[in-house]
Amino acid sequence: MSFEKELKKRRTFAIIAHPDAGKTTLTEKLLLFGGAIQTAGAVKSNKIKKSTTSDFMEIEKQRGISVATSVMTFEYKDLKINILDTPGHKDFAEDTYRTLTAVDSVILVIDCLKGVEEQTGKLMEVCRMRDTPVIIFVNKLDREGQGPFDLLDELEEKLDIRVRPITWPVNGGRNFKGVYHLTDRKMNFFAVNKTRLEEDIFKYDIDSPELASKIGEKDALQLQEDVELIEGIYDDFDREAYLKGQLAPVFFGSAVSNFGVMELLDTFCQVSPLPISRQTDKRLVLPTEKKFTGFVFKIHANIDPRHRDRIAFLRVCSGTFERSKFYEHVRLDKKLRFSNPYMFMADSKEVVDEAYPGDVVGLYDTGNFKIGDTMTEGEELQFTGIPSFSPELFREVINADPMKTKQLEKGVQQLSEEGVAQLFIMQPGNRKIIGTVGELQFEVIEHRLLHEYGAKCRFEAKPYSKACWLTSDDPQALDEFIRLKNNFIAYDKDENPVFLAETDWILRMNMENNPKVKFHTTSEFKVMA
Repeated sequence: MSFEKELKKRRTFAIIAHPDAGKTTLTEKLLLFGGAIQTAGAVKSNKIKKSTTSDFMEIEKQRGISVATSVMTFEYKDLKINILDTPGHKDFAEDTYRTLTAVDSVILVIDCLKGVEEQTGKLMEVCRMRDTPVIIFVNKLDREGQGPFDLLDELEEKLDIRVRPITWPVNGGRNFKGVYHLTDRKMNFFAVNKTRLEEDIFKYDIDSPELASKIGEKDALQLQEDVELIEGIYDDFDREAYLKGQLAPVFFGSAVSNFGVMELLDTFCQVSPLPISRQTDKRLVLPTEKKFTGFVFKIHANIDPRHRDRIAFLRVCSGTFERSKFYEHVRLDKKLRFSNPYMFMADSKEVVDEAYPGDVVGLYDTGNFKIGDTMTEGEELQFTGIPSFSPELFREVINADPMKTKQLEKGVQQLSEEGVAQLFIMQPGNRKIIGTVGELQFEVIEHRLLHEYGAKCRFEAKPYSKACWLTSDDPQALDEFIRLKNNFIAYDKDENPVFLAETDWILRMNMENNPKVKFHTTSEFKVMA
């Protein structure tokens, strides 16, 4: 198949949500409807013991939450769809933010009872920064929740985006009877089926006499009034406005019951964007360019604990990525080739000979990659806009088993390179300080160090509240500051100096007293080595 046809087949998106909104369950059901799996599990279900496909890490199965982005690929209606299922918990937001740099659109999952929650708003802010197209799926309609009009008002107000319902619910909770498709003008009746895909969905037009006999005269009349109100209040769906991130189509359903998912998937296939252009430090890279470029947005060690492997996830931005061909690692100024590049279905994988713009390829990594690294066919450029943050919590790693010192050091180093947390080294003694944005990250780190590296540790809280990377146009001024503040100076994994401030007031005082020293709250100032 030609390059142009392969490009037109690709759709790459992330599923984002507040924790427990049903994000991972929706991912599972999209795979089910796409034919990628035959039976789906349910997170935290007592009746269904099978864990969800995308939550394959042991701690995810135990806690019933996603703590790392999963990458899954499947084919549906002649399209090749790449799903990135992201963590919803705010403690792992940095992984989600990085993932959003690697996708072309987003499906946002909303709990019909809880509506727009704090983390939902923050995720949407990141989408709006890049004008990312967003489709909204209002989930759990078979549970008691807010009214649909109230939810639409809340979505527009809190997410600062115009919405347009594509499907519309008849009642909710125990009385949930189904959804009416406003575009197809058909009624789909609700039926509970948690594990298998059923094809026998009955459809009736809104004016059909059979509809009133099925759902009752009162509900049929209410539906007609709702549809009339929707058509009067909301603009028609405009694909161009959606692609610009200005208008979000809204679907209602119940992911756990397989209801409303088919409408979502079919519309996604019709309206979602092809692979988009990406900005670099030199120029804009177009997906239609024939020469390969791509960037690493995620690194995951021990995706298969039996083999202790380390995988770098690379988003193809232009051209064709070919197996066993040499490519330029721009930061290292080094040629690399990959004999076994993979595409993933969560924890299962298959070797691929070629990958095209929009695809996410897993590359076995022996320590060459860092998040944000760029691969090209020789051109020196660096993809930009991969976010990083100053940690908010700091703890020192204390080795609980001196016989496993090497395993501990390797584990801490690899997990920090994955982006699970940030690592700072303080002297004297090469003390390891872990910085995170949330408490749960420490639990994940401790669990993974023990189960993946056989290393036991404990964490000792440190009084710091902010990490600032240091640079200066006056090397002498920087050296003097580091000497005077030695007790608060650490070095990151790239040996860049970092000032660890105990309070915002202390940070402000040091900034005012040292005007020749620049304090950076992200590490994006770094130049290529």
